[in-house]
Parts: sequence; structure tokens; C-alpha cells
Amino acid sequence: MWTPSSSSPVAASWLSPLYTNSNGIQVVLHSYVPNGRVLALSEEEGFSNVWHNSLAIPVYASGVSLLAFGINILWSSILCKLFSHVPSTSEDDGAREEPGHSKSIRAHIDSLGGLQIFIFRIARLVSCLALLALSMISLLRDKAQDASGSSSVSLLLHLGLCIVYGYAAILAVLSVTAKPNRARSSIRHLCFVLLTAWVVFLYRDFWPFATVTLKPIDRDEAPLIWIHIAILTFAAAVVPLTIPRQYIPLNPEDPQKEPNPEQTASLLSLSTYAFLDKLVFAAYAMPHLPLDKLPPLADYDSTKNLVSRSFPHLDPFTTHRRRHIFFGLMKVFRIEYCVLGTMLALRVITTFAGPIGINRLLYYLENGGEGTNIRPWVWVSWLLLGPILGSLAVQWYIFVATGMLVRTEAIITQLVFEHGLRIRMKAEARSDMSASARSSVAPTPDTASIAERSDAADEARDDSENETVASGVGSNDGNKGKRGESSTPTASSSSTKVTEKPAESSGGGNLSGKMTNLVTTDLNNIVDGRDFLFVLLYMPFQVVLCAIFLYKVLGWSAFVGMGVTVALFPVPGFIASRLQAVQVEKMKKTDARVQTVTEVMNVIRMVKLFGWEARMNEQLAEKREQELMYQRRLKLLELANGCANFLIPCFTMLFTFGTFTLIMKQQLSASIIFPAMVAVTGVPTFFYRYPRDMLGAQAFKLKERGYRISRQLRTLPAHDSRPLVSPRTTGMSEIFCPSLPGPQDVTELLDDYAEKANPNAAPELFMRNDVDPNVIGFREASFTWSAENDGTLTPGPSKRNFTLRIEDELNFKPGHINLIVGPTGSGKTSMLMALLGEMHYIPMGPNSYYNLPRSGGVAYAAQESWVQNETIRDNILFGAPYDETRYNKVIYQCGLTRDLSLFDAGDQTEVGEKGLTLSGGQKARITLARAVYSNAQILLLDDVLAALDVHTSRWIVDKCFKGDLLRGRTVILVTHNVAMTSPIAEFVVSLGSDGRVLSQGTLSKALAKNKKLAVELKEETEEIQKHEDEIDQPDEPDVPAKSDGKLIVDEEIALGHVGWKALKLFFSAMGGRHSYMFWATFLTGMTCTPIIEVIQTWFLGYWARQYDIMPPEDVSAIHFLTLYTVQLILGNVFYITGAVVFIFGCLRASRTIHKTLTTSVLGTTLRWLDKTPTSRVITRCTKDIAAVDGPIAQNFGFIVEITTFLVVKFIAVVVITPVFLIPGLLIAGIGGWCGQIYIKSQLSVKREMSNARAPVLGHFSAAMAGLTSIRAYGAQDSFRQRAYDRIDRYTRSARTFYNLNRWICVRIETLGALYQAGLAAYLIYATKVHASDVGFSLAMAVSFSSTILWWIRMVNDFEVQGNSLERIQQYLEIEQEPKPTVDGIPPAYWPASGNLDVQKLSARYAPDGPRVLQDVTFQVNSGERVGIVGRTGSGKSSLTLALLRCILTEGTVRYDGLETDKINLDALRSNITIIPQVPELLSGSLRQNLDPFGQYDDATLNDALRAAGLFSLQSEDDESRITLDSPIASGGGNLSVGQRQILALARAIVRRSKLLILDEATSAIDYETDTIIQSSLRKELDKDVTLLTIAHRLQTIMDADKIMVLDAGKIVEFGKPSELLQNEHGFLKSLVDESGDKAALYAMAAEVPSDS
Repeated sequence: MWTPSSSSPVAASWLSPLYTNSNGIQVVLHSYVPNGRVLALSEEEGFSNVWHNSLAIPVYASGVSLLAFGINILWSSILCKLFSHVPSTSEDDGAREEPGHSKSIRAHIDSLGGLQIFIFRIARLVSCLALLALSMISLLRDKAQDASGSSSVSLLLHLGLCIVYGYAAILAVLSVTAKPNRARSSIRHLCFVLLTAWVVFLYRDFWPFATVTLKPIDRDEAPLIWIHIAILTFAAAVVPLTIPRQYIPLNPEDPQKEPNPEQTASLLSLSTYAFLDKLVFAAYAMPHLPLDKLPPLADYDSTKNLVSRSFPHLDPFTTHRRRHIFFGLMKVFRIEYCVLGTMLALRVITTFAGPIGINRLLYYLENGGEGTNIRPWVWVSWLLLGPILGSLAVQWYIFVATGMLVRTEAIITQLVFEHGLRIRMKAEARSDMSASARSSVAPTPDTASIAERSDAADEARDDSENETVASGVGSNDGNKGKRGESSTPTASSSSTKVTEKPAESSGGGNLSGKMTNLVTTDLNNIVDGRDFLFVLLYMPFQVVLCAIFLYKVLGWSAFVGMGVTVALFPVPGFIASRLQAVQVEKMKKTDARVQTVTEVMNVIRMVKLFGWEARMNEQLAEKREQELMYQRRLKLLELANGCANFLIPCFTMLFTFGTFTLIMKQQLSASIIFPAMVAVTGVPTFFYRYPRDMLGAQAFKLKERGYRISRQLRTLPAHDSRPLVSPRTTGMSEIFCPSLPGPQDVTELLDDYAEKANPNAAPELFMRNDVDPNVIGFREASFTWSAENDGTLTPGPSKRNFTLRIEDELNFKPGHINLIVGPTGSGKTSMLMALLGEMHYIPMGPNSYYNLPRSGGVAYAAQESWVQNETIRDNILFGAPYDETRYNKVIYQCGLTRDLSLFDAGDQTEVGEKGLTLSGGQKARITLARAVYSNAQILLLDDVLAALDVHTSRWIVDKCFKGDLLRGRTVILVTHNVAMTSPIAEFVVSLGSDGRVLSQGTLSKALAKNKKLAVELKEETEEIQKHEDEIDQPDEPDVPAKSDGKLIVDEEIALGHVGWKALKLFFSAMGGRHSYMFWATFLTGMTCTPIIEVIQTWFLGYWARQYDIMPPEDVSAIHFLTLYTVQLILGNVFYITGAVVFIFGCLRASRTIHKTLTTSVLGTTLRWLDKTPTSRVITRCTKDIAAVDGPIAQNFGFIVEITTFLVVKFIAVVVITPVFLIPGLLIAGIGGWCGQIYIKSQLSVKREMSNARAPVLGHFSAAMAGLTSIRAYGAQDSFRQRAYDRIDRYTRSARTFYNLNRWICVRIETLGALYQAGLAAYLIYATKVHASDVGFSLAMAVSFSSTILWWIRMVNDFEVQGNSLERIQQYLEIEQEPKPTVDGIPPAYWPASGNLDVQKLSARYAPDGPRVLQDVTFQVNSGERVGIVGRTGSGKSSLTLALLRCILTEGTVRYDGLETDKINLDALRSNITIIPQVPELLSGSLRQNLDPFGQYDDATLNDALRAAGLFSLQSEDDESRITLDSPIASGGGNLSVGQRQILALARAIVRRSKLLILDEATSAIDYETDTIIQSSLRKELDKDVTLLTIAHRLQTIMDADKIMVLDAGKIVEFGKPSELLQNEHGFLKSLVDESGDKAALYAMAAEVPSDS
């Protein structure tokens, strides 16, 4: 403590009063004596000590400023002279400066930031002049009063002030007259000088008011001194805090059209986020705030500028360094992290405002003000300002951290995208299907482990409303094909091995998945680790300060409490380890459920057609139950962890108080108890919980995910094959030195980039020759898919080891069509890739070269058609200008005219992710049209006819390849369809199976050297002739587009608050059957807990009061400690009871809602499924259900818990101080109102943020899938700019979203600080309450104030997450099919036969839609085979759906004598089997596909496979043959369509249905497989099985018993084939007569038995 002492000679020499500390040392505090008069000194003493006067400090500051300002001007002048020959560029604010006399006043004002800023500067100039005038008046007054000159020191000091203000006035003049650069420099110096003077005068004349003993030094100069200080406050504090900041572009050459308010807001507005007020209130006034209403993007947040800032430190292509990405990010954000550290330190200090303020106030009350030098209002103000400053500090920390979060997302996304444009798409063979799937697929709703997400970050970032964002992770097309080769649909291989995925899917697609995974899961985990400073700085600093504070208050007993804490520390650590183990298992179960849900929803049509809804629902419920079992364990462990974290500080205080009273024999007081409690209860959040949880999680995320990105960004030089890690240490390096990647972790650059990235690499053995730039071809060159393959590896099934060799010279013929032909796997696609530079070039001799002229442009059409999620027109134009004549000609020649007519929106139809609205053939033709439309002189076409039927292929050859648009252009066409394309070829290259050129020149030369090719040509010619007889072309999109071109109807977005209907769904499911008992128990536990906690706090104050009432020795510490312990135990019992009941209620709600949702979706109609994307349904059953399991239940529990605490603590405050009921309710009302207007804007911005994130990932996914095409067209810059635009759009919304959180936090915490400070002031100055009661009230108020924010945040978060409840509720109200009833159960014998009787059957897809079937009447006897034919749209598929009651029907259908509309749907559909054109299969084993519910033995299943013809296509000794244990990929992706047809037929045989409907496949089935299927249908089915075949080829149905001809939904012909052929004007006869195989068809019809 400092105590005042009497004056002394030393005081006279220092011109200051002295205060003596406890050691007797005298310290100078002021330069004036208390009466304000300057002491008389000798002139020598005065001048020697004037420099110690506090008024000299502004003079020093001015001197330093003047020196620095002068040096700055001098340095600028020197630079100007040195670089005077360099043309003058713009100022750093983007405004070019002209000589002052030539500028208008308006232009000058604009260059300084505008009129508003100029007015503020003028006001500050006037203030400086006023201060100069006041200081001169004081100088003249002192001179007049002391005419004798004895006060020369005072004159000198006032003269110094005049100099200071004169210098400030000069700087102020410069701030309004100088050029922008000089003006800004002068403002910085001006603020420094004025702020120094302001602080000095506050110290001299305001600080004494806060003390008991001191008085203002300059009080004799009143009232001038108060005017002086008021003006100085305005100039030094008000103006700098409130003046708008001038917008200074980051890049003067590219300023923003409209700056972000964040860049121009004043410091006060920026720190309080008042610049968002306009946005918040605008959002409150409208239903939804669109993106264009959000603040524009700040230029330092734009992706282009972020790339310029960060890539020099992060891009390995630029840095040539191998290091963890963390260090690069730290270098980029080094300044931000310095700010974060400072803010955290300030926050820690301000967290002790409450304990220190309460301690000092209670000490003041206990001692009646004796022994205190600081007045109580200072500590009251500290209770106000401390939390406010702390709030500003922590919110600024979050403001900077979230800004870094969004920038890091933008930087890494663009970094990975940029790297993806340079890497080689290596084709790697898949060795393990499941492993590949796990490693390559990003966490989309289809595949994500919901449990993997970190709650807080992912809720903000990944809550996308558009669920189709990353559906294109793998290959971009579902068509057959690979980076190498694929058989054509018309002559597909008859091999029945479980085929591996094509190379591009397994290699390129795998790499695409990995890259996408980097910018989703891995990126999220990296940004989640941004708060490591909380662990490294915040926690240790807080613990140290807490220990110091407790030691000051409680002495060495505080260390006993700390020892207890350390001893109990392993308890939450052990629980946390168990939590992690259970979390891992729970994630596995969640993954299993998500996989099952995804699988079922992807094949939901098959499930409904087979009547499997109930059984599939049971399977989902079983998976769900397994997941909830671990969910229960997890929640109970979390409860145990929470109890441990709550009890540890309680035990700490218990042992501390026990030691303090029992061992140290000290007396407790209110000033000890309540501050200690407030201090200790603030630490557990970090001290007890985060050392193991948070530190481990942050470290793991930063390390593991950062390494993954770092490894993917590392490159393997194209000419450097040395191993990066020796084989002996590869495994250990991944453990101890994961920054050293193994070769499998390294991405490989294309040769062109590799040479630039490795300037020090060894030169090539053979340098590339200078060749004619117009030559297209190779000489003595070999190519591999990877630089790791030196060309000596034996070619095999792994495309990675494939080597293409051109041993002589091969030059394509310019200006003509060139063919590349050869067997599957011979390297046809590889030759195109080699020309494009996609493969690694290995020269074979000194004359080696390869060349592809790029000057005239190159176009490329991939075999796996790649389309973007744009309109059809945009896909064709691909950035080229629109030429209507050329465009229409391209549409016609590529056979797209009819296809566009089928779309209501024509070429404005959106194709969707991966071309969802298009068939495979349409995508192939759009890809071809893109190449044809381009102005490129060279077209590389990779088997573009593979996905087309014969008719369309013929059209393409005749109209396009022979058309004028390709005339004179060089076309290099890879094809299997030699028979159709050979007539137009001028040059043919034939490749052998070993990757070598067999021949080049004419087709006859190729056929002479390749006998296998000649055989294939003959087979293809026969196949083409057969397909000429097809009736219709089933090349139709699965999903019709709407008239506006949109793929699907927009998803409904609920506006405003979460509806009661959705909340009721959750609350009623929680209560279950005993709802009242559940809510009574839960609310009782949650209410009694805070009551007991408040009683505990009051009890400690009551204990302390006993020392004032009775002698200390009569106060039994053991008695009070025992009662305190009992209260502690009782409170925990209530809490645990309520929490356990709540946990089981949440589990009940999760189970019920999931079951209700899946039942509703499985029970809906096909019409609803048609207009609803599967991904959206999957999201409801995965992400939204995960929200019910996690954030919704958790936030609701928090809301109830915090609400009860708030109410109880508010009541406790009101009991002590009833007058604060009104202020408390007022603050609560204001806080609630702020929360309401905040949530309105937050929900809008969150939706926009979610919607803006989807295009970023969609563009990234699409670009990674089409890298080869993008590079071939040279469109990297275009796609890079698109990535910039999409990322900027997301950044704009994300920055606003996070800033809105800061807006509400600052205001709520300020309200809380006002409440607790107002209460403290009232208790100190307006009442005479006992100190213990004051401490109790203040402790409650501090706790109440700090909890208000969390309550509002929890309510708002609950509303945000409650959106998932609304989305689920929407899917509970969708249209439903009739539910099973008891009356609808058919007899057990039914169906005994396949008799089918249809009378006046009409059908429509929607109640208000047109009839697609009109009064159809026919009868089919059991065992008959009926063929159904008709043009496209005649109603063939509609008839099958009507028979299964999948669409709305009228009329009567009798199946084996029973009317189908009176039978339960599951019974009807389970007794009818349909084999669709492309059968759907489940992932798992073949056994699970044939018998999903385990009803049959293996013998029955094998018999069915044999009957279906599978075994006739594979040999017994084939190791890769299909067996019951063979794995089947999702959708049967690892099987050919023919194999899937055979398995579907086997499944139908297993079901033994009496009615079988076959939607026959056409061009997708090769001749051999088709023959086997048709033979099986005729021979293996039971004689009483009725077969309905929808025919696309006449050969399939000409031997049927009857043929039904449909047209416009009506039966136009029905009867035996032979009878229908006798009708001269019949439809069937006209088709047969037009066929090229007319005689054979008549013969087939004649062979039909007459008695059939």
C-alpha cells in the first residue's frame, strides 16, 4: 500500500508531493504540490528538474514524432531523387496525384477519403487551434501572475505545451492540405502526440478523483483546464474513434467498386460491429436477405489477392520446399496470430475483473472504507469496463480467427485446385474395393460419417441446403469406359469376370476423390485446429493468474486446492479416453447405418417394385438400434465427464476452505469466499477439460490433416525416379517423420510443369529435337502413365505399368479423319493422352520427338463424357462466343435436335451434377458437339460412338463426320466401330495388345496385319444389321426437365422461426408413452440443481457471517464443511437424475423420428420420388437425423439447463435487491429483442452461405473429373477464374455470417456488464446490506451476466439446427401409397397361376395429369409369353407401372382372380417380378443380392444362377468367376450390364413369381449374353409363369405367344404374331416389312405353336 508522507526538501527539489511506501522509500507522484502552486526553486534547480515534470512528457512525444517525421520526409525525398527517372505511378490508395494547384477542391477532398472524413479532420484542426489558444492563454496568465520571473519553470512547461499544440496544429493542417500519403503519415503522428497529452492530463486531473487522498493538480486553472481537457478528449479520443477510415485499395491498380463497410468503418464501429447495424435491421424487415444485399467482398478477402499473398509460402511449385502446411500458414498469418495472442492475454486479464472488483468492494464494506485509497466507484466501473473490454478482446480474437478461417478455406481450396490443374492423372488399379471407396470419397451425404464432424465448426460451415454438391467425387459419368479402352455396347465382351473399375474411375476418379476430400474433411479439420493458442497461451496464463489471485486471497491453502485439482486431473482424462474409444465405435455404427440408408435410397425404386419396404425398414431399424446403443454409452460418458468437470472445482474449493479454516486457523469473510468462487469457477472450462480433449484434438487435426494436404501437394519430378524414402524406413517415417512422404503419397506433375518445378533436375539423356511445328505425331518415343515407371515394366492389367511405344515414326494426316483402332487395352486412348502431354514422355533415341500443334487450337472429347453443371448450351459453347448459325448446325449434325425438343426448356435445360438429366448417349453427343463447335483445328475424339446406338452412330458418321463443320480439320478418332467409320477414314493406325503400332496407313493394311481386327469387323457388321431392326430408341433421360430448365423443384425453405409442428415432433418423441412422467422428472432435476447451487453460494456467505456474529473459536468449520458437502452431493444427484432421464428421452426421440422418417419415405409414391433428388432424401436420413442426435438434443438440454440457472439466479438477486426486478427484466427484454433481430439475419445469411458453398465444391469436383478435357482445350485460366468467383461468393457470405455472431455477442455481454455494475453501484451507495449478502448478489449477478449470452446463443443455435426438424417434418407429410390393412391380405395359396385379366385400365401420373393409358383391356392366360411393342411414349413402361399400382389407375386388374386394387401393395408387388432395363443391385455379396433377407439356401441360389445362364459364360477353373461370395459394388458398378441382367433374372427365378415383366435391354447387351438370357427365359421358367416383355427389337418378341401393340396409351393390335402379320395395314406388319431381316422374322412368327 502506498501512504502519503509529509513534504520534504526532496519534494521541493522534484516539484512534487511525495508518498512513502511500506519500506520508507519516497516516490514522486506529481510535478505539482497539492494546492496546485508551483514551488519556488532556484533557477538552476528549476531548469535541472523541469525535465522530470509530467507536463514535459508531451514535449518528449512531440520531439520523437518530429524526428521520425523528418526522417520519413528526408527518406522519401532521397527515394524520389534516386528513382526520379521511373514514371510516377499511382498512390497506394489508387488515386493518381497531380500537382496541387491543378486539382479541384472536390478532387482533393475525394483523395483524402471523402467529405465526411474531411469534416472530421477539419474539426480536429479547429480543436488543435483551440488547444493552442488555451495553452497560450495559460502561458500569458502565468507570466502576468509571476512578473518577478520566479516561476520560470511553469512558464517553460506552458511554453512546451504551446509548442506541442503548435506542432499538432501544423500536423492537423497537413492532414487536410497534403497529398494522401503525407496526410496519412501526419495523422499518425498527430494522434500519437494528442493521445500522449490526453493521457497525461487524465493522470493529473482525473485520476485524483478515483483516490481518497489526491486532488486534481491543475484545479486552480479551472474552468479553463476542464475546457482544455474536454477539447483534448474530443481531438485525441472521440475523433480517432469515430472518424471513418479511408478506403485504401490492396491493389491500387484494381480497387473495389464498392468497399466493404468493414474497411471504412470507424474504430468504434469496427470494435462494436456497429457497421453491421444496417444489415441486421434490413434483414429483420424482410422475409429473406438475398446474397446481393450482403456487404461486398473486401479486397483483402478476394481469392485473387489471397493467392498473391499466400502462394509464395504455400505452393510447393513456387517454394520448392517440403514442409508441413502449418508452417506455411503461420508465415502467411503471422501478424494475425500476434493479434490473437494479444487479445487472448487481454481477455484473461479482464476475466479477473469480476473477482478483483468483488474482492475490493467487499473489503471496502467490511472495513468501512478504512485502509483503502481507491474509491468504490472505480471498482464498480471495473465491473462494467472489465467485461466490456474482455468482450471486445475475445470478440476481436474471434473476428480475426474467423476471418483467417474463411481465408484459409479459400487459400487451400484454390491451392489444391491449382495443384490439381498441374498433376498427372495416374491410372491406378484398384486392389481393394472397400478400401478405395473409403479413401477416395469425400464426405457427401451419401458417404459421410456424420459422427466425424466437429460440432461447432461444421455446423457453421457444412450445413448446406444443397445436398448435391459433391456427388461428382468419383468419375463424372456412369457410362462404361476407362482411361484405356472399353468395348462398345454393340459388341461388348462376353467375359463374366467381376470386372474392375475402368482406369479413369479407379485412378483419375480416385485421385479426384482424394483431392475433393482434401478441401472438405481435411480442410475442415485444419481450420478446426486454428484455436491452438487457447491451449498454448490462454489456459496456462489463466491458471497462473488464478493461482496468484487465490494465493493473495487465501494464502498457501490455494496450493492445497491446486494439488487436489492435479490429483483429480486423471479422472476426466480417463473418461475422455473412454469417450474416444466409444466415439470410434459409434462412428463405425453410424457409417454402417449411413451406408445402408444410402444403399436403400439409391435403389428405392427397386425396393418399392419388389414390395420390400417393410423388410428394408426393419433392417434400417436394426442398424439404427446398434448405433443408438453406442450413442447411449457416449452420452452417459459425456455426463460422467461433465460431472467430473463440475465436481473438481467444488472439491478444490472444499479442500481450500477446509485448509484455510481448519489448518491455517483463518477466518473466512465475504471478500474471500465470493471472489475465490468466481475465480475458480471460471477456470474449469479449460483447465479440467481441454488439456486432453482440446489439446489432443487440435494437435491431431493440425498434424494429421495438415500432413495429408502437404503430402498431396508434394510432387515427384518427372525425371527423378529416386525414392523419396528408403524402403527400410518408409513405415517409421510415416510414424516419426510423416513430413517425408513415401512415393505412394506423392502427386506427380505433368512433364511440362515438372521441368519448371525442378530447375536443378538432371538433364534428359536425349534432348527434344526441333521438328516441324505443324507435324502431329511421334518418333522413337515411349510413354508411361507415371514417371515411376521407366518403361521397362511388363504390360499387364494394371494400367499404371502400361507403356505405349512408337518405335518408328508415326505422323497423322492433317486436314483429314484419322482412326486409331485396336483391341481392348492396346493403348488407343493412351496415344491421345500422349499427344496431349498427359503421359510421361521417355525418348528412345536422339531423334525422338512428339508434337501436337496448339496454335490452331485443340479440342478433345473424352470417352467418359464430361459435362458441367450448366445448361446444355453452356456445355457446348464452353466459353466460346455464341454463333447462332454455327450452333444450330452443330446441334443438327450431332443429332441433338430431337433430344432438345424433348426438354421443355430446350438447350437452356440444366444438365445437373454429372449430367443427371441426360442419358449416356446425350452426354456423349454434347461432348462431341463441344469439340465440333470449337474453332480448334485439331479434334481428338475418344470413342465418342461407344455410348450411342446404331441409328444415332450412323447419323453422327453421315451428318457430322462427313459434314462441312469438320471439313479441312484434323480429326483423330479412337473407335471400336471400325465397320461404320472406316469409309470416312483417310489414315488408320492399328495398335497391338502390347502397346506397339502394328500398322499405319489404309484400313486394308491394318486388317492384313491384324486378323483379330478383321474378325471383329465382321461381327460388328452383323451386329449393326441386327440393330437396324430396333423399333424405338430407349435413349431417354430418366428425369424430365421442367419448362424453366431447372432440374428439380426448389426445396422448400421455411422462413422465420422453427414451427411448433416441427418442435412438437421432437418433444412428443422425447416423452414417449409416459410423457408427463418424463417431463416432470427432467424439469424437476434441472430446476432443483440451480436452486441447490444458489443455496451453496449463499451458505458460504452465511458461514462467513458467523465470524462476525460469534467468536471465531465457536464457529465449527467441520460442521459447515459437512453441510456444504451434503448440498454438493444432493445437487449432483438431482442433476444426474434429470440428465439421465433426458439422455434416454433423446435416444427415444432419435429412434422414433428415424423410424417415422424412413417409413414415410419408403411408403411414398414413385411420382414423388421422380421429382425429388435421391441425394436430398439421403440427406434427410443422414445429416438431418445426425442433427437430431447431436446439436438439436444437446442445444435443447443446454437451453433448459441455462434457463433454470438464469431464472433461479435472477430470483436470488431480486430477493436481496427487489428494486432490481425491473432493470433485470428490462435487460432480459433488450437481450431477447437483440437475439430476435440477430437470428433473423443469421438464418438468412446462413442459408446463403450454405448455398454458396455448394458451387465451390461442385466446380472443384467437376474440374477434377474433367482435368484432361480442361487442359486439352487450354481452359485452365477460365476455370481458375470461375473458381475465384465461386470462392469469393462463399467468402462474402461466410465473413458476414461470422461477423453477425460478433455483433450479438458484444451487445449481450455489454448488457450483462451494465446489469452487474448497476447492481454493484446500488448495493454500495444506496443500501446498507451486509457484505456477505452483497457478495452473494454480486456473485449471482456476475454469473447471470455471463450466462445471458450463452442462453441467447443456445436459443439461436437451436433455431438454426431446428431447421433439420422442419426438413424432416416436411418429409413426414409427403404423399403416401395406401398402407397395408388386414382386409388386404390375400389367401395363402395366392397366386396359384399367372392369369391376368385387365378391363378398362386407365392410368395417369398425377391427379391433374393427362391419361397415359386409356381404357386398356386384354387377357393373358397363365404361362403365356406376351411381347409389348410401340413407339417411344406409347405407354409400354406406364403399363408395367400400372399393373404394379405404382401410378394412379382406374379400371380393374385381376391377377389370378383377385382384384389388385383390393390387395395390399406389398403382397401384390412381392408376387410380381420385374427385370428393368438396367437392374439395380445392392452392395455386398452376390448372395445378399439374390436373397436379401436370408430366405433360401445356397443350393437354391446356385440353381437359379445356373438357370439364368451365368455358369455357361464362365469356366469352373476361372479364379475370377462370379460366385455367391463375389463382392458386388453399389448399383452393380463392378459388373457389366449383361452380368447385371443375368443376376436380375436369377433373382426373379429365386422369387418364383407367377408374373414376370421384362424390360429388355438393347445395345448394352452383347449378342452372346442376349442369346443366353432369351434361352433361359424360354427354358428355365416354370410353365405357369406369365411373361410380359417390353420389346425394343423385333427378334426378341416375334416368337412370343401374343404381341400387344400400343400407341398413345391405347392397344391398337393384340394377338398372335402370325395373325397380326396377316393384317395388311397393321402396325406390326409395317415394322416387319421395313426390317432388313424380314424373312427371318416371318419364319419366327410361323414357328409359334398354334395352341399357345
